[in-house]
Amino acid sequence: MNPVADFIIAVQDEILSPLITLIALAAFLLFIWGVIEFIQNAGDEAKRSDGKKHMIWGLIGLAILFGANAIIALLAATVGA
Repeated sequence: MNPVADFIIAVQDEILSPLITLIALAAFLLFIWGVIEFIQNAGDEAKRSDGKKHMIWGLIGLAILFGANAIIALLAATVGA
């Protein structure tokens, strides 16, 4: 097999996939935290706004991570991995 493809597969499997999973978990937890803040502080508009911001940033983080994962998969498929 191609050494470049082997290297890309190894980096993806050993470093990038676990790192992306960990960061995606953090983004998901941020989203859940925002939902909890939003529901708990239904009477206070300022705190509800903070909850909304956390939900939005969590979703943005997840979208970026899924996009990064797609780019990595595309790169691996292009190189023949």
